[in-house]
Amino acid sequence: MKFNWGTGVIVAFVLFISFIMYFVISMNTNKKYDHDLVTEEYYQQELEYQNDIDKEKKATGLKENIQWKKSDNGIVIIFPNDLDFKEVSGKVFLYRPSNKQLDFETAISLSDYNLLIPDKRLLDGRWNIKVDWQYKGKSYLYKKEIIY
Repeated sequence: MKFNWGTGVIVAFVLFISFIMYFVISMNTNKKYDHDLVTEEYYQQELEYQNDIDKEKKATGLKENIQWKKSDNGIVIIFPNDLDFKEVSGKVFLYRPSNKQLDFETAISLSDYNLLIPDKRLLDGRWNIKVDWQYKGKSYLYKKEIIY
């Protein structure tokens, strides 16, 4: 068989297509490259985004906003002292960007101005915390990226 430039071009195309197909197949089958969406209801949450912006503006308008600190027992979420903690309700959602199986949500139930998220539910690394809370009929929102 004679090897000329036409054969070389065909061989180059076949090798290039094989190279691309190898990477496409390996990216689709290897679990290391499997990434999840931020949330399952992405478009529904996008529609509610303006509502979240309004809640965050209200929260920054308070004399004192929510704060957090790391303790030996976990994460302590500190609510403003000028509010009656008995009238605070809502939810705390912790989102782990690297693994959606670690995400969890807990209801706000206060006996003082602090809410403890236990250490046993948290792994070291980056977390996104979202506190969606209500006080006397008004809704507020606190979002923060934290390193635990």
